[in-house]
Amino acid sequence: MTNDTNQALNLLSVESLINSSTSRFEILDKEYKEQKSMLDAILENDTEYQEAAHEAAKLAKIKTIAKQKVMAKPESSHLVEKIGDFQGQIKELKTAMSDYLAQYVALSGSTQIEGADGVLRQIIYTAKLVKSK
Repeated sequence: MTNDTNQALNLLSVESLINSSTSRFEILDKEYKEQKSMLDAILENDTEYQEAAHEAAKLAKIKTIAKQKVMAKPESSHLVEKIGDFQGQIKELKTAMSDYLAQYVALSGSTQIEGADGVLRQIIYTAKLVKSK
């Protein structure tokens, strides 16, 4: 067999695995939701659980009000702003790092890189399947 034929067969095999995994995921997700719904119904019909949930909701509301008061203080709002800035910078850096790593793999052909600290690190990619719009 030619290399092109092998690649085509491999591609068809991978597509089949993706499709069967997608089908299995959908079946498991449906079964999970059905079981979860049944459990939720049991909890909704249990008076002891409902009383505890009601008390927990009241306490959560009190906690939220207390947190809002603390967050309204100038020192808290300043820290919230700084934290937001750090989160934005971290997100930008992660995006840039992903681009740099992709360039490194394309240029070097290697999925390993030695850091400035001498530690050898593996470059990995995470993929997920989403419906097209």
